[in-house]
Amino acid sequence: MLTSTLSIERAAVMLKLLGDKTRLTMVKILENNDCCVCEFVEIFKTSQPAISQHVRKLKDAGLIKEFRKGQWVIYSLNKESDVYPFVQSLLEHLPNQDERLTDLEKQGLRISCD
Repeated sequence: MLTSTLSIERAAVMLKLLGDKTRLTMVKILENNDCCVCEFVEIFKTSQPAISQHVRKLKDAGLIKEFRKGQWVIYSLNKESDVYPFVQSLLEHLPNQDERLTDLEKQGLRISCD
């Protein structure tokens, strides 16, 4: 495991960012899966603009990154981020969220933006 030291200020920013239940759940989902905004909209049963705001905050903080798949943007956890070891240590203590994506698959909504 990589060892890195974050400043108290940087750690506080990350904890505040992840203090939001939706963002924390999104990061936990992205630990093992790549997702698009449309999937998060279905998982959280909330609006696309609200999800996009959460994604923007996570991306601005360097916690997630994006890549294109055709015309769609797919998000993944940024494992090269300076805060990744810190975030990873938090995620280890949280329950797996993969069943949320399994439920989407059963509903035929997984990567519904293809």
